[in-house]
Amino acid sequence: MIRPLLACLLAALPVMASAQTAPVTLRIAMREDADMMDPSLARTYVGRIVFAGLCDKLFDIDDKLQIIPQLATGYEWSDPKTLVIHLRTGVKFQDGTMMDAAAVKYSLDRHYNMAGSARRSEISVMDHVDVVDPQTVRLVLKGPSAPFLSQLTDRAGMIVSPKAAEAEGKDFALHPVCAGPMKFVERVAQDHITLERFADYWDKDSIHVDRVIYQVIPDSSVRLANLQAGSVDLVEYITPTDIDAVKRNPKLRLVTYDGLGYQGITYNLANGPKADSPIGKSALVRQAFDASIDRDALMQVVYNGMFPAAGQAVPPESPFYAASVKPVARDVDRAKALLKQAGVKLPVPVELIVPNSPDQRQMGEVIQSMASEAGFDVKLTAMEFAASLDNAQQGGFQAYLLAWSGRIDPDGNLYSFIHSTTGTQNYGHYSSPAMDKLLDDARLETDQAKRKALYQQVAELGQKDVPISYIFTTRYFNGVSAKISGFKPVADGLIRLQGIKVAP
Repeated sequence: MIRPLLACLLAALPVMASAQTAPVTLRIAMREDADMMDPSLARTYVGRIVFAGLCDKLFDIDDKLQIIPQLATGYEWSDPKTLVIHLRTGVKFQDGTMMDAAAVKYSLDRHYNMAGSARRSEISVMDHVDVVDPQTVRLVLKGPSAPFLSQLTDRAGMIVSPKAAEAEGKDFALHPVCAGPMKFVERVAQDHITLERFADYWDKDSIHVDRVIYQVIPDSSVRLANLQAGSVDLVEYITPTDIDAVKRNPKLRLVTYDGLGYQGITYNLANGPKADSPIGKSALVRQAFDASIDRDALMQVVYNGMFPAAGQAVPPESPFYAASVKPVARDVDRAKALLKQAGVKLPVPVELIVPNSPDQRQMGEVIQSMASEAGFDVKLTAMEFAASLDNAQQGGFQAYLLAWSGRIDPDGNLYSFIHSTTGTQNYGHYSSPAMDKLLDDARLETDQAKRKALYQQVAELGQKDVPISYIFTTRYFNGVSAKISGFKPVADGLIRLQGIKVAP
């Protein structure tokens, strides 16, 4: 009797072992497709989510918004213009080559010098990088910079394989190689990006999944349906109108937290022929458009009132928030008076580009209706998000509904978008010597009170010139399967793979 039972148990062991070692896949649904999978060129928030699995940075931020080492082990300022960074030993890129000081210098120089780099404005204060020894780099700046270290917690701090970057050249984005926990496998545009576990990752004990599939699902209702059906494990954005459905489902949970960014409308002031419009030429017209929008009503209609109205790029949680600069209140009479003062013919035509997602289109439609009451004739054009960014870069817009995911330092929410000379994402080509000086001075100022006063002036001038109308401050609503544990939300909205587990 015992021997047959023992034989059965022994026969079952290979099957059990096989089940235990079956690959673990994490499926993440994203609201849109990423743009270039090259840290130097990339601009999209969802791209940053993928990079969180692909490319480690010199530094990261934690859930308390503190800067912590990642590829670095520490740093010190030897003087106000010299940052010395110490690197981890034994770190490998996903192509098997070593991540060392020479690779860090290569990557930072690439971020700074590469044609079309979106990182240049973030690290424009950098003068040069010295290799001190294989595990130490010295970054020499042109002048003191309060936000510089924080820039290295995002894509400007991502280190790429010099071997792969040189071999791939302009095609590096098709086969990116970094030093993150997962290596690139494939990408099907507008469908998915697949990464697989990198066996030699320096912090491999923190990674508990073998594969990550980032599924592109623009329609919010389809994202929710996939989460409910178990086809995806984590949704990076649940629209507020779907929140109750997630809460009612015992197999799901909702993770909600405040963000660092904003939703805004960027105006084309001087970027090509599209800037030759009433709203591009006149700050009074932009002020009128700003005053035509009822932000609270807009949030209630589209987002169940879940987002707070914004009047500036800096979120209320930041110590640099200018409390006296309130969100612009709706005042149709004032909007009409401003249009009369501007001397424009009514109705004022405005072409508004909106990303092609249901909530963004609805937001555009509500703005269209509100603005019409003040004397505007708004025409909406919906575009796929990455394509809309390229269109904006080329000046193919008059007004553009564009969100920014935000950074821990206010410089990260402002400089790249409204500085005239090095603002690589200043799509509207806004140019103001006064604004440039405020932004430059704020970068140099290390006294927090004085720096806050400068950012208050930035916010005040921003409401006068209106290169961007700020609509609301971001919050994050992640839909998560009950099978997922170890997910730690951080206010930048990124999905860090470290610690995440997927139950069978």
